[in-house]
Amino acid sequence: MIDTNNLGRKIACARKHSGLTQSDLASRVGVTAQAVSKWERGNACPDIAILDEIADALGISLSELLGVD
Repeated sequence: MIDTNNLGRKIACARKHSGLTQSDLASRVGVTAQAVSKWERGNACPDIAILDEIADALGISLSELLGVD
């Protein structure tokens, strides 16, 4: 099971490190900035179908994003 709080922290940290806003990341993966905000707060989990796109947009591997390194 995915820990949504931990995943959200990783998304937020990687997004900030990449110099992206929530709107930038949202545009790159085809969701709203509100969805990104919910992910980062741990209130929702991204759809599994776009996890690769999120990792690519953040410049990290999918295993880094999911914490399975």
